[in-house]
Amino acid sequence: MLTLKLLREQPDFVVERLAVKHFDAKEIVEKILQSDKQRRAVQGDLDACLAAQKTIAAKIGAMMKAGDKAAAEEAKAEVAKLKEQSKGYEEALAAAEKEQNDLLVLLPNLPCAQVPEGRTAEDNVVVKQEGAVPDLSESKLPHWELAKKYDIIDFDLGVKLTGAGFPVYKGKGAKLQRALINYFLEYNTAAGYLEVEPPVMVNEASGFGTGQLPDKEGQMYHATVDNYYLVPTAEVPVTNIYRDVILSQKDFPVKMTAYTPCFRREAGSYGKDVRGLNRLHQFDKVEIVQLSLPENSYAALDGMVAHVEGLVRSLGLPYRILRLCGGDMSFTSAITYDFEVFSAAQERWLEVSSVSNFESYQANRLHLRYRDENGKMALAHTLNGSSLALPRIVAALLENNQKAGAIFVPEVLQKYTGFDRID
Repeated sequence: MLTLKLLREQPDFVVERLAVKHFDAKEIVEKILQSDKQRRAVQGDLDACLAAQKTIAAKIGAMMKAGDKAAAEEAKAEVAKLKEQSKGYEEALAAAEKEQNDLLVLLPNLPCAQVPEGRTAEDNVVVKQEGAVPDLSESKLPHWELAKKYDIIDFDLGVKLTGAGFPVYKGKGAKLQRALINYFLEYNTAAGYLEVEPPVMVNEASGFGTGQLPDKEGQMYHATVDNYYLVPTAEVPVTNIYRDVILSQKDFPVKMTAYTPCFRREAGSYGKDVRGLNRLHQFDKVEIVQLSLPENSYAALDGMVAHVEGLVRSLGLPYRILRLCGGDMSFTSAITYDFEVFSAAQERWLEVSSVSNFESYQANRLHLRYRDENGKMALAHTLNGSSLALPRIVAALLENNQKAGAIFVPEVLQKYTGFDRID
């Protein structure tokens, strides 16, 4: 979340920048500043009360030693009265802090200066496009028909076992999934990312730390008996490894990668654009996460974008990179680049990765700090990206590589699949 220091010093700037996300922050910022003023007043009263207690208590011993029992008893009564007052101040302070925090979490992260104006995905800026778009004059089967033809993904069986959006991968389809996961992880670890295998359920504090809670409860599967949440992305448990941690400058950069199944309700998603693998409730994804010094985080972002680009390019898929406009960005992001691959049968671009810099927004929620060279405490910056999400990658691989009665597997995957075609 945004820091109180920023809100106190630059309230107009905060309101102005959040307008780029089409978020009207003026009223909330005013309430936060008023709440902060009240909280600091209560804190001042509490500090004065505690100081008075300490001063009087220090004199009681001298009074007793001098034999002035009456004065000592009077002083003890005054301390008891002040203790009762301080209890009231502590309760008022806790209430004021809760009110302030409840307001702070309502504010999204500020978009950085590079974020373009715009309201919808139509306003996103294409910063790069590479690879030949397949010849659309050739008739190609969509991946859901290919999945049935070659018996590699069973959507109906998934409905039987669980429900819509939970496919069953079979035979070479299952091996292709495993091959992609292994390839993505090895590609990431070769670039210096530490592989971790986190839990796929997290507690409420973890959901809050990365900004999924209280913003996205409706999209998350909630195990209510234990109050755990199924992860919507590995970003949540991996970034939370460093919740409440204090690092030193020499610890940076911290680079981690993880594979997890991901669970999202995706409520209200219907129609041809979400058919097959296009939008699922359970899907596989490999994630990369970085923790960075603030002055290095945009260089780290550029490096992560280049890293994901190399991975997509290696699969031989036509792709493009978009810088998201303010209206299409997530609640927590300061800047986001989306990667899309072209679907030959659906004749449209499919998102397969988002790479984002959150600056200090998540770190403030996580209490993720470091000591600078002077020993002063500061908030780290956090970044993450999909490297990659599998469903639409699989969809594009199947659709773009169908030829002569078979689906051909990219060369980089063949040592992981053990086969070069699906037929």
